Amino acid sequence: MRITHLNATNFRNYRSLEIDLLPHITIIQGDNAQGKTNLLEAIHVLAITRSHRTSSEKDLINRFALEEVPVFSRLCAFLTKWNDEYKIEMLLRLDDRLATDSGSDHGPASGASVRKSVKVNEAGRRASDYVGFFNTVMFSAGDIDLVTGTPGVCRRYLDMVISQTAAGYLRKVQRYNRVLTQRNHLLRQMQDGRSTPEQLEFWDRELVDNGSYIVVQRRHLVEQLNSLAPDLHRDLSGGVEEMQIEYLASTGAGDSEDKIKTDFRRRLEQSRRKEVSQGVTLTGPHRDNLQFLVNGTGVSRYGSRGQQQTVALAVKLAEARYMHGRAGEAPVLLLDDVFSELDGSRRRHLLEAVTSFQQVLITTVDMGCFTPSFLSAASLYKVRDGDLSKV
Repeated sequence: MRITHLNATNFRNYRSLEIDLLPHITIIQGDNAQGKTNLLEAIHVLAITRSHRTSSEKDLINRFALEEVPVFSRLCAFLTKWNDEYKIEMLLRLDDRLATDSGSDHGPASGASVRKSVKVNEAGRRASDYVGFFNTVMFSAGDIDLVTGTPGVCRRYLDMVISQTAAGYLRKVQRYNRVLTQRNHLLRQMQDGRSTPEQLEFWDRELVDNGSYIVVQRRHLVEQLNSLAPDLHRDLSGGVEEMQIEYLASTGAGDSEDKIKTDFRRRLEQSRRKEVSQGVTLTGPHRDNLQFLVNGTGVSRYGSRGQQQTVALAVKLAEARYMHGRAGEAPVLLLDDVFSELDGSRRRHLLEAVTSFQQVLITTVDMGCFTPSFLSAASLYKVRDGDLSKV
């Protein structure tokens, strides 16, 4: 799998961006805040239809474009997959009805909504059906948050990976979230007698059915990562440490979807009074978490930053290999200024690991992170103030 050409209009700090990506390795060098990350983000957004850096899609539109009508951002790429060529395109456009404040000529309303459309070879696709068509793995300095951050970071990570490898998973997650919202609303109504326990029965069934499927898929992914990450971690750490990932599920144990459903229902019944009192659902995949262990100890609390960083790198490399195995083609690897924070040994091991993939894009401030032989095999670009030039 390989991107051969990328075009972006009004994306982040790029008014217009065009780049050919034929070589195996592409390195984009530039100082901080010049647009390096935005370029990789554009490719990642084309893969998963959302940004890994912001939940507001309006933030993806160039600030100068916000002063124009129509207000839009467009990403387009040509992709080679299984020796076939595809054109993939995503358009973000502010709703015309909400594009400007009433009586104002100073840009979009603060609450303006963004309409998103995705096309493959000019044919429209629903985002939930499109995700997984084109796979990427993003490495960034922020990956350490997977190890040290909140449970929500871990859940989003698992869902993002599975959505790219399991058809229909994203729709299940979307359905589960809608059911969860409705169920929480009913729980709050029960506090003052405006709804009854009987009204929860339908939503309980939906919560259990969709949630159990999510738990099964997440556990399967963690099992696969556990079969790959320890060896990668051993290489990165010089062979002196052993790592393991644990999936901490609020629905309890169960080696099949049916057993998870039974346990899920039981826990909902047991926590009913407490849920009504608090007005929230206390059991389900929305409460789950990951734990990362190094030599049997939780690294998020007791590990050094170097250990945490090494675990995060091992997990991301395992993710890339997992995707390759599931899709039959390697994902595009996007490495956003990660080498500058690594010591020489980890840098060397990471370079050896990623160069075995079909396409790798790397951003960096310092070209000194790479050996002359590595640079000679790469295509080099420089970015400054959103302008890209070949070196």
